[in-house]
Amino acid sequence: MTIETPNAQIDWDDQGRPHSRAFDDVYFSDQSGLEETRYVFIEQNALKERFSALPAHGELVIGETGFGTGLNFLCAWQLFEQTARPDARLHFISVEKYPLTRDDLQRALALWPELTRYSEQLLAVYFAIHPGFQSLCLDNGRVTLTLLIGDVLEQLPQLDARIDAWFLDGFAPAKNPDMWSPELFAQLARLAAPDSTISTFTSTGWVRRALNDAGFKMRRTPGIGHKWEILRGAFIGLPEQATPSPTIKPWYARPPQIEGERKALVIGGGLAGCASANSLAKRGWQVSLLERHEKLAKEASGNPQGVLYLKLSAHGTTLSQLIVSGFGYTRRLLEQLQRGRDWDDCGVLQLGFNAKESERQAQLAGAFPPALVHLLDQPQAQALAGIELAHGGLFYPEGGWVHPPALCHYQAQRPGIQVLTHHDVVQLRNVDGQWQACQGDEVLASAPVVILAGAAEVKRFAASSGLPLKRIRGQITQLVETQDSAALNTVVCAEGYVAPGRLGEHTLGASFDFNNEDLTTTPAGHQGNLDLLQEISPDMAQRLGGEHLDPEHLSGWAAFRCTSPDYLPIVGPLADPEAFTEAYAVLRKDARQVPGTECPWLHGLYVNSGHGSRGLITAPISGELLAAWIDGAPLPVPRSIAEACHPNRFALRALIKGL
Repeated sequence: MTIETPNAQIDWDDQGRPHSRAFDDVYFSDQSGLEETRYVFIEQNALKERFSALPAHGELVIGETGFGTGLNFLCAWQLFEQTARPDARLHFISVEKYPLTRDDLQRALALWPELTRYSEQLLAVYFAIHPGFQSLCLDNGRVTLTLLIGDVLEQLPQLDARIDAWFLDGFAPAKNPDMWSPELFAQLARLAAPDSTISTFTSTGWVRRALNDAGFKMRRTPGIGHKWEILRGAFIGLPEQATPSPTIKPWYARPPQIEGERKALVIGGGLAGCASANSLAKRGWQVSLLERHEKLAKEASGNPQGVLYLKLSAHGTTLSQLIVSGFGYTRRLLEQLQRGRDWDDCGVLQLGFNAKESERQAQLAGAFPPALVHLLDQPQAQALAGIELAHGGLFYPEGGWVHPPALCHYQAQRPGIQVLTHHDVVQLRNVDGQWQACQGDEVLASAPVVILAGAAEVKRFAASSGLPLKRIRGQITQLVETQDSAALNTVVCAEGYVAPGRLGEHTLGASFDFNNEDLTTTPAGHQGNLDLLQEISPDMAQRLGGEHLDPEHLSGWAAFRCTSPDYLPIVGPLADPEAFTEAYAVLRKDARQVPGTECPWLHGLYVNSGHGSRGLITAPISGELLAAWIDGAPLPVPRSIAEACHPNRFALRALIKGL
C-alpha cells in the first residue's frame, strides 16, 4: 500500500505568485487575495461576531477543503487574535492533498507582509508534514492547526469533530472536479455542528444544488473582485434520504464532558504524564502532576538518549499511522528545546543487516515520502554516518536522539501545572464527583478529572487493574566520547543502536529482558550492548575503546518499558470493569450485536500508558488525544486510531472470546 503524498508542484509568475502545475490554477486571486479571503470566508461565516461571542474557554472549530498556502487560516487566526477573549481557542482543520514544501510556503506567504507575525509562527512549526493527521500547536497553544494530508475523500471520513464553519475552498470545480462531489458534501454535512455555516467562492449551480441536497441551505450572494456571485449557507440537518453514517459503538463513544471547574490530577511524571498535563494546561486546565519519586522522569523516561525511531509498516497499519502522526507532533515540539544538549536532528540510519531486513526496507521506501524515509546504499550510508559500515539501509532525515528528561521538564513547566513530587498515590476514591488521590488515610489531592499515566503502576488501581500491561526491562550503556568516536554523525541502528555523543558520552543499547525484575545494571547487560555495537560497526566499537572496554566497570542505566499485547498505547476514558461485562454480556453469544446500552464510564477517569519503547513518538500525541476526549474537541488522530488505542478494547475482546 503506497501512501506517498508528493508536494505541490508550483510555477511562479513574474509577480512572484504561485500557480499549481497539477491543476493549472492559481492559489489565490491575482488582484485581491486577502480581500477575497476575508469577504468570502471570514465575513460570510460571521467569524468576527462568533469569535467575540465565545464564552470562557470556548473553542470555535473551522474546517477547510484545500489548505494551499494557508492564507485563509492566517486571516482567520489574525481576526481571532483581534476579537476573541484571551482564554478562547481556535481549532482550524484543513485537508491538503499536495502540501507545499516549506520553502514554497515561505515564498508564497512573503507576498502578504501584513500577516508576517502569523506566517512566521506557522513556518516555525512547518516541519515533518507527512501523510495523515498532523497537529500543529501555535500561539502558545491557543491555536491548533490540524492538517489532514492526503485525498479529501480518504481523510475526512476518518475525522471525528464538530465543525462550526466550513471554508469550501480548493481549486475551481472545472480544474479539480474530483473534489467537488456529492461524496465530499455528505462528509461536510456529517461533520457539521448543528449551527454550522459554510461559504465558497464558486456560485456554480450544480454545486449549490448538491450542497442543498446534502443538508445545507445555500444561497447566492454578491461576489467580490472578478467574481460576480459566491455561495453562503447554513446547515439545517441531514436529509431523510442521506446515507446514515456508521454509528460509533457505545464502548467507543465519547463520555459526557465534565462540567464545572477545570481541574485535573495526572498521576505519573514521565513522558506520558508530562504530555497529558501539558495538553490540558494549554487548554486552560489547572493540573496537579503527582510523581512518587523525588523528581520527574525518574523511571523509563530517564533514559539519557532516546531515539526518534519510526518502526513503520508498508501496509498502512493503525500503529504505522499513529507513529507518523506522533512523530510529526514530537518533532515540532522538540524545536522548543536546546539542540545539541536536549535533542539533535542528526537523523536515524536503520541498517539493512540481512536479506529479510533489506526486503522490508525496500517496501517501506516505496510506501512513504522520501522526506520521511529513503534508502541509502552502503557507500552513501557510510559517508553520512562518518564511520565504517558493512551495510546500507533506511535513513530517516528528520529523526535523531532526544534527552527524555528535558522533554518532560519542558512540558511540565507550563503555567497551570503544579508538580508534586514524593506523592505516591496508592488508592483512588470518588466522593461527590471528585476523585481523591489517597495514600492510606491521607488525601494527597482531588479533582473531577484524573489521568493515570504511571506506566505499569496504573494496575494498582481497581479501574485499571485488568489492563494487560507488561513490563520489559531494558539496560543501556554509556561510553565516554573519544576524539575518534566523535566522527559519528547520526544515530545508527541494527538490533541495537548507538547515538552520537551528548555532553561527552555515547549511549548504546538497549537490552530487552522479559524475566528480570532487578533494575541494577549488570556487566552481562553491558556486554550484550557491546555485542550489539559490534554488529552495528566494528569500527565504531574500536573508536570507543574496543577490547579495552571492561563490562565490569562500565556505567549505564536500566528501567522497565511498559507495553500492551498489541503494542499500541492504552489511551482514553475508563469504564467500570464489572458493569462493562454486565452491560455487554450479549457479545459472548453474538459478537455482531451492538447493544444500545450506554457505556458505564467512570466519569472523569482516564489512562495514558503502554507506550513501550516508542514513548517519545506516541506519548506527546496521546496527551493531545486525551485532552480532546476530555474537552469534547476534535480528535488529533483518525477515529480508527483512537478506537484501536482505547482502554475498552481489551474488555471487549475478552467478552467476544468468551473469557
